Formats: sequence, C-alpha cells, structure tokens
Amino acid sequence: MTTTPLLELRQVSKHFRKSPGLLSRLRRAAGMPLPQSTVFAVDNVSLSIQPGEVVGLVGESGCGKSTLGRMAVGLHSLSAGERHWKGELIGSAAAPAPAALLAKARHGLGMQMIFQDPQASLNPRMRVQDIVGEAPVAHGIVPRAQQAEYVASLLERVGLDPAVIRHFPYQFSGGQRARVGIARALAVRPEFLVCDEAVAALDVSIQAQILNLFMRLRDELNLTYLFISHDLNVVHHVSRRIVVMYLGRVVESIASERLFTDANHPYTRALLAEVPTLEVRKKRFIAIQGELPSPLAPPSGCHFHPRCPHAMPVCREQAPALAEIAPGHHSACHLNRLPA
Repeated sequence: MTTTPLLELRQVSKHFRKSPGLLSRLRRAAGMPLPQSTVFAVDNVSLSIQPGEVVGLVGESGCGKSTLGRMAVGLHSLSAGERHWKGELIGSAAAPAPAALLAKARHGLGMQMIFQDPQASLNPRMRVQDIVGEAPVAHGIVPRAQQAEYVASLLERVGLDPAVIRHFPYQFSGGQRARVGIARALAVRPEFLVCDEAVAALDVSIQAQILNLFMRLRDELNLTYLFISHDLNVVHHVSRRIVVMYLGRVVESIASERLFTDANHPYTRALLAEVPTLEVRKKRFIAIQGELPSPLAPPSGCHFHPRCPHAMPVCREQAPALAEIAPGHHSACHLNRLPA
C-alpha cells in the first residue's frame, strides 16, 4: 500500500538568467554574439519524500543540490515542473491557480530550512529570543506574552541553556549557533526540514552531536528530512535513502544500507572510491578525471560522459532516463540497457 508523499517535486528545473549589462547591450546593438548567460542549475528532477523519511542528497559542489533544497521549501521559484505538498499543488512554473496559492499559504509553515553557515544565517543585531521567537509570534502560534517561555523550551530541546536567551549570535560557538538555527526552524512546528550542509562548518566531534540531535528530534517530533551534504559518510549515517546528483540531474537513488555494496552509476562508484578509509587500499586510487563542467554549458547527452571511463557514443547523444534497476533502486545510465 503506497502513501501520499509528504513532498513531491515533478520534473522541476531551475535556470538562472543574468540580466545583460551595458557591455552586453552594446555588443548586441553592434550585432556581435553574446556569451551564454543562463545557468542550468537543476534539470528535470523528480523527487518524492514520504512522511517520516530521511533522504540524503549528495554530489559535488555546484551540482545543484542546494538549489533543489531551496526549491523544495519554496525559496526558489520553478523554471519548469510542479511542487506538491501532501498531494496538493503548491508550486508550478506556470501561473499558479488560486487553489495552489491557498494551499501554499496553508502549508507554508510545514516546511523549514536549516542553512549551511549558522553565523551568516543569524541576524547579528537580534537576540536569541527574537531570532527564535519572532516567527511563532508573527504567525499566531504563541502570544507575545509567552514568547520568552516558548523560546526557552525550544532552547532546552536543542541542548542549550535557556539562560542564553538574551545573547547575541557572536556570543556563541559554531556548534551553539547551529543549535540556535535548529531551534529557529522548529519554532513554527514544521513537519519537513531541509538541512543544507547543516554540519559542514563544524568540527567532527560537534558534527556527531548535531547529527544525534537531528535523529532525536526526528523521533520526538515525527519530522521528515531532506539532508544535503557532500559527505557520503554523514548521509549514510542519518539517511534511509540516498539520492545522488550530478550537474543538475539525479543519477542514482538507492537505499542507504545498500550504497556501499550495490552502487550502480559510474559517478556514484567514483564518489565511493574517494571516501576516506583507514583500511589499506588493495587497488591503486584513481580520482574522478577532469573537472565538473560549467552549468552555463552542460554537455550533451549524459552530463557525466566527459569524465566517465565507460562512456559510449550513445552517452554523448542521449540523456539516460532514471530507471528502476532493482526494487527501490534507480539509476540513470546507458550501461544498464546493455545485454547481460
């Protein structure tokens, strides 16, 4: 029996177009060719997340995973595709219908985001009481008279002393600022959190504490996570399913416990080969060849083919579809179409 996904992205894309400057307008007036100014950050991605699920999203820097996370919570508009929450349309590249706007307003607080840099995401001029307590008061979740008490309870939940409620962000360590960011996201009682490299800027020991906090909060509050990271070990530890992105496209989706044994796509296997290990390598380490292509001019066909050791002519001509190769395991590679 299948359940309705909590969040579903259907064939979404995001393109960033740069407005032409004076020099570009002069070149255009003179009939000269203009350089490409459209960044293809996310390209035709579909993703569904079930209630209570923890999905890890991994890939190299610049692959579009943070952009996809911002699209998921509505911080970025869609250049193509649709966004659904509990089966209701709440975002579309086309002009939204009134019903979609009402659904977005009704469910908007159910999705929150925790950002990569806890210091940059906190207003340095605001005290913790206002950073965490501003949104729940503004949305009528708690009356202003109970703001301090409500914020103190949230600080305790994330492992901070309520006595710091009048502190400014500069008075905290990196790990403490990360906890303040988590408390702020929890303040409006969301069901779904996008964690964008939420532990990348922290020391390893503090990372472990924050990851354990995320898992405890998931159990206590029945939360659903999209956990974005470039660290496969981190997402493997916290996620039930791992989605791998490369240059704006999803290339593989696999259960977490099968990642290190059954990875199919050449890019996923290359990422796994680069994971640090204490074991002596039996084979010579070979890094992924070449540089990540520019999203201003992505390669034709399979985006990974210029760096893939198994590239075939069809890889240069046709983009492979994300197809199920085993129960719950999807991969986008032309090698899967070859006869056994």
